[in-house]
Amino acid sequence: MSKRKLKRQLGLAQVVMLGTAGAIGAEIFVLTGEAAAITGPATVLALLIGGLLTYSIAVNYAELATAFPETGGAMTYVREAYGNGLLSFLVGSMDCLSSTFYAGLSAMGFAYSLHVLFPFMSIIPVALLIIAAFSVLNILGVGNVGNAQVLLGVALLAIFGVYIGVGLFSPNGFKWATLIPDGQFFLYPDAPTNIAKILRTIALIYVAYVGFEVIADDAEEAQNPERVLPLGILISLTLVMIINMLIVLVALGTVPWSQLAGSKTVLTDTVVRFMPGWGIPLMAVGGLIATLTTLNTSMLSATREAFTLSRDGAWPNILSRLSSLRTPYMAIILVGVASALITVVGLVDFLSYISSSGYLFVLFWASLAMIRLRKKFPDIPRPFKAPFFPLTAYMGAGTGLLIIAFTEKHALLFGAGLLSVLGVAYYIGPVIGRWFKERAEAATLDQNLILIAAANPQTVKSLVNLAAIVAEASDDTYVCMMSVLAAGPAMPLAAAQQMARQLKPQQQSFLARVATEMTVKNIAIYSKVRAANSVAEGILDEIESHKNVRLLLAGWPGVLDAKNIARNPVKVALQKARTNVAVLLDRGLDEVNHILVPVGGGIHSRLAIRLANEIAMTDKAQVTALRLLPIASDDEESEELEDQTLLLAEIVEDAINEVPENFHLKVEQAVSVQQKVLEEARRHPCNLIIMGASEEWALDTRLFGTIDDGVAEHAPCSVLLCRRYEPMPVAWLRYQVKTIEREYAENGNLDKP
Repeated sequence: MSKRKLKRQLGLAQVVMLGTAGAIGAEIFVLTGEAAAITGPATVLALLIGGLLTYSIAVNYAELATAFPETGGAMTYVREAYGNGLLSFLVGSMDCLSSTFYAGLSAMGFAYSLHVLFPFMSIIPVALLIIAAFSVLNILGVGNVGNAQVLLGVALLAIFGVYIGVGLFSPNGFKWATLIPDGQFFLYPDAPTNIAKILRTIALIYVAYVGFEVIADDAEEAQNPERVLPLGILISLTLVMIINMLIVLVALGTVPWSQLAGSKTVLTDTVVRFMPGWGIPLMAVGGLIATLTTLNTSMLSATREAFTLSRDGAWPNILSRLSSLRTPYMAIILVGVASALITVVGLVDFLSYISSSGYLFVLFWASLAMIRLRKKFPDIPRPFKAPFFPLTAYMGAGTGLLIIAFTEKHALLFGAGLLSVLGVAYYIGPVIGRWFKERAEAATLDQNLILIAAANPQTVKSLVNLAAIVAEASDDTYVCMMSVLAAGPAMPLAAAQQMARQLKPQQQSFLARVATEMTVKNIAIYSKVRAANSVAEGILDEIESHKNVRLLLAGWPGVLDAKNIARNPVKVALQKARTNVAVLLDRGLDEVNHILVPVGGGIHSRLAIRLANEIAMTDKAQVTALRLLPIASDDEESEELEDQTLLLAEIVEDAINEVPENFHLKVEQAVSVQQKVLEEARRHPCNLIIMGASEEWALDTRLFGTIDDGVAEHAPCSVLLCRRYEPMPVAWLRYQVKTIEREYAENGNLDKP
């Protein structure tokens, strides 16, 4: 089955800023002092050489990204070249982890810059807060990420322009004598040592040049990829190289390198010389913006890698889930948490080495992949072709190896250890996954009781028959029909218990008569009468005492006003029962040949799909899974309908492991969910509508939700409403998140289920 794709929302300006402002920033503010301590004035030369070497890799990426405009970047290219095996897993995982480490580095850079303005603010807490903020921004959509990047990038380039312009031409700024004290550009007397130090500096600051890799990671979200991707990659790399060189030139030409060596605030240390007064606040703001842009893009890159790994089956499937805004929200949450944990380490230079070595491993294999892809797929369209092929591919791979060789040894050891751990995880991960799956299935098998809350004799026959049909679809499932005798002022609890024992024979006799009329005959069913202080208490006590109730099935309580709904036994059971709950409004269930399931996408919809499948298996019924969307423009309609059809198929597969032949998937646009569901039920007559609860089920104002309750009241057929068990705090949080998401997406014209 085809997989859902991310939405193409990024234009050329956004792509260029992702590659430019996303790379230039954190390392310039945080790592310039570290680089100066290694090579002194020759840091400028190291930046030039690093940039020129990177062009060989960038043109490779420009070809690969346009030939395979999918999310995932290097992992996608390696997978296409070498297959979906260990190598692609290692490349994708290292790419994701390198971006995650870089996000931690950027968050630390932001915290250091903010500390300059507000010395009382602690570094680590600030870094954690900014990671949380950008995690939310990513969840709200890549368009927001791209727009934020453009705004931040323009502001950042303006600040850098002021720094470079004033620094070069101010009498108190750049001087050749300061840059090259005593005429010594190189720190060491022999060429081999200087070359080695320059290469080590390149290894330290190489993260400054990998903005183009971020562009490739997000290729699936770029508009006009055949034009935007190569232009974005090459323009951004050129801008990054020029700006980085000029900034370092001004810095080391204003204050002697020996005074800046090891400083993590080089730009603010130097700007005070030629822009006293307002220079420090300006560069502090620049530092804040720069580190925000790198944090923005590194998180974007890491989440898209995690999404791709999950979509390809290499990482847990949950990470490939997309929200209604088509953002990989679970991957974003994972990367945000991981970045926060990494940030707590607080070792800035070490984080940079790890990021650089990881990126270089990725770039090395991406370059080699291009050679294999040219041979493997000679005829696929390549809107951009790398010049001087295969020279650029070999140069790109060689550049990666050369710089890796001069990376700090502890970072290399860490990277090697990380690769070893990932290699082990690749082989034992499926084994662990199967173990957890087997444990989960075993736990599910232990829940083998369907409990019927029998209150109204008029509906109990349909409840028993429906419970038997559901039980028939599962092995070793049995049914209990329970009546609760509520104590009160006129009948103490002890008297109620005595009466319950006396009523037991009558209950058994009634169940025996019902059983003779059942559609399904080979299901174990027994009856029970329980005394309690209230009906709700009796139901909840029964569930808690047995621990094996798979489903609580009750009858529809009728229309409830605001005063009585909170005390109604069905509502109390919905809110407190620690099991799945379904409520049947019976309008005749003699036979079921067509079931309609409106699918909102949440956990309750998945329970509705599962129940529909179990009922359809027994009665050989057809099922229509209906997903409704807000009215969209003509330009958006085709893409959105395709994506939502894929999403609907994924939801059905997630609920019952496949899309059965008797399931018909239907996606339509509507102004009102309730009205459209009722129209569908009348246009294509069905015997039963099964709906999952909306987030309102946790509130005291509705039974299952405005839409669910409305459909039940006006439907021309029987309706089964269900709620999958989740703790109340989780349900409340889900309701708040969905409310915010709906408001943000401006989908007020569609009342979603």
